[in-house]
Amino acid sequence: MSEFEIYSSQPQYASYALIPEKSRGRLYDEKATAARSVYQRDRDRVIHSGAFRRLKHKTQVFVHHVGDYYRTRLTHSIEVAQIGRSISRALGLNEDVTEALALAHDFGHTPFGHAGEEALDEVMKPFDGFDHNAQSLRVVTKLESRYADFSGLNLTWDTLEGLAKHNGPLCEEGDFADLHVNFREYNEKHDLELHTYASAEAQVAAIADDIAYNSHDVADGVRAGLIEFDQLDEVELVSKNVSKVRDKYGKLDASRMQHEVTRRLIGQMIRDVIETSRNNLIGLKPETADDIRNAGKMTIEFSADMRNQDKSLKKFLMRNMYRHYKVNRMSSKARRVVSELFNLYLSETDCLPTEWQQAIENANKMEKARLVADFIAGMTDRFALLEHKRLFDTSTFEL
Repeated sequence: MSEFEIYSSQPQYASYALIPEKSRGRLYDEKATAARSVYQRDRDRVIHSGAFRRLKHKTQVFVHHVGDYYRTRLTHSIEVAQIGRSISRALGLNEDVTEALALAHDFGHTPFGHAGEEALDEVMKPFDGFDHNAQSLRVVTKLESRYADFSGLNLTWDTLEGLAKHNGPLCEEGDFADLHVNFREYNEKHDLELHTYASAEAQVAAIADDIAYNSHDVADGVRAGLIEFDQLDEVELVSKNVSKVRDKYGKLDASRMQHEVTRRLIGQMIRDVIETSRNNLIGLKPETADDIRNAGKMTIEFSADMRNQDKSLKKFLMRNMYRHYKVNRMSSKARRVVSELFNLYLSETDCLPTEWQQAIENANKMEKARLVADFIAGMTDRFALLEHKRLFDTSTFEL
């Protein structure tokens, strides 16, 4: 039985979807397998990577040891994948690519969430800065060391393109001056066409990320006692769903209330994306995936009304949750940990693990800084805290 015959039993894709048989291939050629499509292989490589496992102990909003019920980068990524698959299925897109991108999109995040990234970007400013999206590409193309034949995961062009530009084009055609070094270096050997939009599947992964973190951050904020549903009266998107739950069930305990509101919020946003995107596709009439890439705008998107409501929710969360004094205290500590680790490693490279010392041995100052950033960005929250204690706590001399 041929590979095509095996896949013929799979759901039929729309003409503008990413079709496995039409993939642009990998940087390093590999023999195809009959058991999995090239995109299923990409997804599986993401799942089996060390970077994926480390997401388990990386902060979403709350540092890992604050409580077992709060989202981590791992649980968030799984939730993004579920939402993304639902949207892709409804639009006739390739769910495997959307899932692979959803599961890998946070690989470049530092420990301690955005606070960690801000600190690492600040100390890396003399060395081209730090960007988690650019770091995600570096992780899957260079830092994952699993295969004898190549560094990285050797994902398909289609998946790498989506990882790099799922939020939109990164530059004008031929103008790479403002691109992060990670993008520039990889694009020199494997042109990802960074001036165009990404595939519909990548756009789905991006909007699924928005849906997941907005709705679930509301739930985590309520659980943590940082916000209350009554405060959300000013946010129409949430308040309407709170009213629906109260009208149907009356008074509910906090846990059930939080879940009932969250599931309705997610459902409402998914339905809006599907309806809006279908209308966009009807207007665009794309015949290939390249028609999506060259559309000149995002094809997968919220309606204008939902975009406004989404912005309102983001503003509320920024004001009442992300900048809550308790979160600020965690963030302040996190920034100090990351900054102090970076400065020490860069000035005393012999404090790095042996394999990292070997990598840095013949590097120039710019390369050394980038490798130190690689080491820190790959840390989990708990490993970063342990390393900081080992290196800065003079009351103990643990190895």
